[in-house]
Amino acid sequence: MKKILLSFFIFASINLTAQKTSAFRVVPLGVKGGIDESNLSSYMVAPAGTNNYVCLDAGTVHTGIERAIASKAFSVTAEEVLKNYIKGYFISHAHLDHVAGLIIVSPDDSNKPVYALPACMKMLEDNYFNGDAWANFGDEGKSFLIKKYHFETLKAGEETPVSNTSMQVTAFPLSHVNPYESSAFLLRSNDNYVLYLGDTGTDSIEKSNKLLLLWQAIAPLIKLHQLKGIFIEVSFPNEQLENKLFGHLTPKLFMQEMQALNLLAGKGAMKNLPIVITHVKPPTAHITQLTNQLKLANNLGLTLIFPEQGTPFGL
Repeated sequence: MKKILLSFFIFASINLTAQKTSAFRVVPLGVKGGIDESNLSSYMVAPAGTNNYVCLDAGTVHTGIERAIASKAFSVTAEEVLKNYIKGYFISHAHLDHVAGLIIVSPDDSNKPVYALPACMKMLEDNYFNGDAWANFGDEGKSFLIKKYHFETLKAGEETPVSNTSMQVTAFPLSHVNPYESSAFLLRSNDNYVLYLGDTGTDSIEKSNKLLLLWQAIAPLIKLHQLKGIFIEVSFPNEQLENKLFGHLTPKLFMQEMQALNLLAGKGAMKNLPIVITHVKPPTAHITQLTNQLKLANNLGLTLIFPEQGTPFGL
């Protein structure tokens, strides 16, 4: 019995230490890249110890909040989380699997900002919040302006304060079937950072240097152990044909990019770095295949995280 109790206290101590050392709390509202509309890309992220969250993409929002409450991630109502915990949305690109949740919850949401790079913001205004596809809940664009959301257009590479939080954000452009633009968001809380990438292809296939420029920007943060994690998509298993990738990654291409980043960060700097794998596309057999391929290819000692909808974790 004494041994059991001792083991319990050691386990509890390790868990408490992990919680204390986490810089960010993450609550996944949606983790897949299709076909289930109730579980699409969306991640709530806040500085640890606060309820000042932002939503990184918003493919699924309300259902994700309900599932998070069911898993005890929150002890308040879904309305409270939506209206008061989520302080704003960062939209990487305007494909429906990244914005559908934002559109649907907008009538019941509270006033808050929506952040995006110029090309994405224009698509939100022209194609969705335009008075035809949906009422314009923003403060810019076509039709009658309801002005619930403040549309804040970001400048690439420029750090911007995140309203009603202690965080700052820097946006970077990505290629998602060049020349279509996706984006990455680098969130900062004090001296701690987390990086979220929307959909992206590799530079070699996209005929771009956008990932290289992003890796160059974050490599110094990895060296200093200030980058607490990277969210990055791996949509298809390695068997997916290159001309059927549509601006996405496979485990092989993902590891090529991680190797490129490792060269910039320095040997061994990426060991144990948390990498959150996002946007995995069903069916289940493909997800299992992709997961196994990632684990086998991980020769850098990365800490691979496969998030579950509604289940919180720390970074």
